[in-house]
Amino acid sequence: MRFDKPLVLGTLVKRYKRFLADVRMADGSLVIAHAPNSGSMRGCAEPGMRVALSHRPSPTRKLHWTWELVEVDDTWVCINTSLPNHIVAEAIANGRLGPLRGYPQVRPEVAYGTRSRIDLLLTGHRGRCWVEVKNCTMRVGRQAQFPDAVTTRGAKHLRELAKVVRQGDRGVILFLVNRADCASMAPADDIDPGYAKLLRRVTEAGVEALAYRTRCGLEGIEVERKLPVRL
Repeated sequence: MRFDKPLVLGTLVKRYKRFLADVRMADGSLVIAHAPNSGSMRGCAEPGMRVALSHRPSPTRKLHWTWELVEVDDTWVCINTSLPNHIVAEAIANGRLGPLRGYPQVRPEVAYGTRSRIDLLLTGHRGRCWVEVKNCTMRVGRQAQFPDAVTTRGAKHLRELAKVVRQGDRGVILFLVNRADCASMAPADDIDPGYAKLLRRVTEAGVEALAYRTRCGLEGIEVERKLPVRL
């Protein structure tokens, strides 16, 4: 996935009210950027960190700047949770995700379950495959972990996937590790033990857990390789 144009660098002053961030630009000006991430962004939102913003001025947008990436230990990390679905859909279309090949039709945001929408519904000669995508930015050692905050919504998604598996379809939870410095993926037991326990239970019942890491840069984000999921 490529950005419309290269991102603009700045320095994070602070993140506040969850979806706002003050960023100091190279010319010394201070801008307010949309921070499209509802999680805690643990380890990815410290004042003084270098960040990368996109600029989309429009009369219909209150904020013209969007926070896309943050640099953590010399590695760019994607914090924009609106991007993973596009990244994964593009990788599926290009045949980059081996376990999800053989589905020529990819539909986003399809209603299913109880007032839920699946991120991606894949269909083809292999039948139907329901894919829920999670953006992972937190790193502990060399391991990516999810979630970075308690997520009742994430737990609901796991239960919905378990239902489609019981009905005979494939259900996949795909953790997109949006940083290139992790060697494996695991649930964050210390942050949300309930989610971790449920993840293990639904995978034992047939839900597939996949993890892929990306390499992020100022021009775009590319799926790099599959990671082992340590349950």
